[in-house]
Amino acid sequence: MTPAPQPTPAPAPPPASVPRCRLCGQHAVVSWQRRLTGEEFTAHLAWEQDRRDRALQLADPQLPAQTFGPMPQPEDCTTMVFACAKHAIGLDAAARIHRAACTAPSARDLPGCDCTPEPVPPPIPEPTAADVAALLSPGWV
Repeated sequence: MTPAPQPTPAPAPPPASVPRCRLCGQHAVVSWQRRLTGEEFTAHLAWEQDRRDRALQLADPQLPAQTFGPMPQPEDCTTMVFACAKHAIGLDAAARIHRAACTAPSARDLPGCDCTPEPVPPPIPEPTAADVAALLSPGWV
């Protein structure tokens, strides 16, 4: 009697944390940010409110009550978009924040997108030696 052949196991799926292309599911090589859609922002606000409610429930009643800042605004929130090399937008476009309705990566718009991304913020000026010295404690150089 010969033993039955063992089936070869299927390859393990990649970890869920590996960024994937939104169009084809391949490994991502480019990422950029876009603003949240109305539905995504509503879900984000619900998640933030739930996080605050849980923090208050778990807080030690003998300590001062925890305070939170204002709720996030749409201009405070972005989400990541990923694409493989085949579906990537240009690096200049990927360096900017896109509109919520941006369809990138869309095969018909490559290597660009169908929105006008937000302008790049102005560069932060390098601190001078006097600025750094003003921040340091006396005696530090």
